[in-house]
Amino acid sequence: MKDHFDPQAYHPHFKWSFLHPKFWGTWLAVGFAALFSLLPHRVRLALATVFAGLIMKRKSKANIRARVNLAMCFPEKSDEEREALLKQSLITAGTYLMGFAAMSTRSRKWLEQNTVIKGEEHLTAQRHSGQNTILLVPHTWAIDVPAVLLASRGLPVVGMAKKQKNDVTDWLMHKQRVQYGGRLYERRSGIKPFIRSIKEGYLGYYLPDEDLGPEHSVFVDFFAATKATMSGLGRLSKLSKASVLPLCASYNLETGQYEIEIKPPLDPFPLETEEQNARMMNACLEEFLSNSPEQYMWILRLLKTRPDGTLNPYKK
Repeated sequence: MKDHFDPQAYHPHFKWSFLHPKFWGTWLAVGFAALFSLLPHRVRLALATVFAGLIMKRKSKANIRARVNLAMCFPEKSDEEREALLKQSLITAGTYLMGFAAMSTRSRKWLEQNTVIKGEEHLTAQRHSGQNTILLVPHTWAIDVPAVLLASRGLPVVGMAKKQKNDVTDWLMHKQRVQYGGRLYERRSGIKPFIRSIKEGYLGYYLPDEDLGPEHSVFVDFFAATKATMSGLGRLSKLSKASVLPLCASYNLETGQYEIEIKPPLDPFPLETEEQNARMMNACLEEFLSNSPEQYMWILRLLKTRPDGTLNPYKK
């Protein structure tokens, strides 16, 4: 078995302090999550539909962000259409998240049988040719599924992770993500270990849609909005000598299965400017999401940084 240990990687461990009373609520939630993951899909879907209706009535920060994002990205849609899209996204999120623990409570065989992959031949061709590979993965609700599934097949990934505020959930999520192998690095470790791992044959898991502020971004179109888009993929591709394959994960509300779609490698890539590279990234996201926008995490701070330095739109 491949040794995935790297002292620079993120390695949270169980601590006896996790049993402190302040974490009892967390452990209770974990127990419920494990039980919910064993429920039939239709039961989770019914529960998520009820919860989504209740959640939409709340004036939460997440709801505000989602409505702002949808209004800026889809101004051509009516308020009713955007509200329907938001509700469908929350139903998708709820149904998926109630089954999130299944990747730990269920077997490797179960995961394989409940996942459908389209375009797998593109990744197979990359591996057979020995080509280093970066997977371009948008923030859909099922974003963790491809990494776990590919690792279970002997194709471990390397990613960059942000530590969770809750130490218990941080430890458990890390265990689930690397249960079959792979590496995760904290952002403060820098990009060098990530590049080195790609050169060693790991699949780079690159999340292209985070807003990292004006210092690390270029402003290009994202649907109808202008978005501060990460500018480093072109350099990363050159330094790691890797091709870039767009990949999108989704949760099918009809079948209850995970679905993974893999596109051919971006070609030509990288282009001449970071703006061109960033726009190509966003175009990949738009292509994936145009047919299933409900799969996306619209609750994220996608458009926080504005090109003209105006106020954060979520605070207006």
